[in-house]
Amino acid sequence: MKRIFLSAIALSLALSVNAQKTTNAEGSNYEFSEIARHDATPVLSQGYTGTCWSFSALSFFESEMIRKGNENPPVLSQMYVVRKAYEGKAEKYVRMDGKINFAQGGAFHDIPWVFRNHGIVPLKAYNGLNYGLDKHNHQELYKGLNGYMSGIMSYVDSKGNRPLSASWKDGFSGILDAYLGPDPTSFTFNGKKYTPKSFAKETELDMDDYVSLTSFSHFDDYEECMLAIQDNWAWGTSYNVSLEDLQNAAEHALKEGYTVAWGADVSEKGFNFRKGLAIVPKDESTIDVKGKDNNNFSDAGADKSSNAFYTPVEEQEITAQLRQEQYDNKTTTDDHGMHITGLYKEKNGTKYFLVKNSWGTGNYPEGYLYVSENYFKLKTINIYLHKDAIPADLKKKLGL
Repeated sequence: MKRIFLSAIALSLALSVNAQKTTNAEGSNYEFSEIARHDATPVLSQGYTGTCWSFSALSFFESEMIRKGNENPPVLSQMYVVRKAYEGKAEKYVRMDGKINFAQGGAFHDIPWVFRNHGIVPLKAYNGLNYGLDKHNHQELYKGLNGYMSGIMSYVDSKGNRPLSASWKDGFSGILDAYLGPDPTSFTFNGKKYTPKSFAKETELDMDDYVSLTSFSHFDDYEECMLAIQDNWAWGTSYNVSLEDLQNAAEHALKEGYTVAWGADVSEKGFNFRKGLAIVPKDESTIDVKGKDNNNFSDAGADKSSNAFYTPVEEQEITAQLRQEQYDNKTTTDDHGMHITGLYKEKNGTKYFLVKNSWGTGNYPEGYLYVSENYFKLKTINIYLHKDAIPADLKKKLGL
């Protein structure tokens, strides 16, 4: 497949198409050899927002368009998805009498929800920056939306004496219009006029082709389940598989030409975006942490220093039991969505996933990082991928 690079990523020695061996940081002794690597659109920044789920899932779908033969796919509008998801969250919040989460976060299956119900638009038609900034910052927007929803729900009483007016959705849309821009019901792209739904058809993406996989022992094996995480407002489902099958599915997909969307916990000592690495050292005491993570890790989180980020160290042995324990005791939480585009092997034999992030390109691998198989096993919440990317034996177990 022809490689498409539309940003400074093309210039990075760490990610050069000609490089057979790469590393994670300047001066690092890590040496990664490529097993599989696939094309992706340019690395972007989510700014000061909790919208990683939109950036990573749309990056995944853009790679899907490349895989299907579109060598120059449009970058899709992350903020159109965010806007429509906010509308869906608000309606469900009202239906549930304000007793569910209303926040910036979301999940990979929010994108199919938006595709099916509203369509999609290209980034060039809707950049969501209607508030005078050149980088995304939703702190004020979210406070306004949250205050509005809390206010209208506090007005309604349980006896029907103060019913909700028919105008609340217009008020909510007015806030979104002010910050993100008016809802693009029609637009022109590359000289052709579209609606969001007609443009969704133009992508040739079938949302029924994609599934989510997870692995936890409190769910039945090889059955559909609903992850009980606060950002799963749409109540999307995943297939629960063994930890071995989860790992194999991700590796198999990459070897077969597919990429994978990855939901994970990144608030860990061993996750260091600045050094382009995520590991689970057996001795975490060697890692010095200064500062703290902000709400959305928009500044790449706390500053972490250790020789472990420059020289491979022994990692923890990850078992399904340890994974479950950390999920149950809230050591593992649903933090961040990213996009896995490659599979590598370090010279010591450990496999690493090449992961595209949405925190800009300020680190050595130009917005990417290498994630060890051990970190993946321990800290994955779920993966999202094409059904045909799943190994045949696992597909059979799942009835796909």
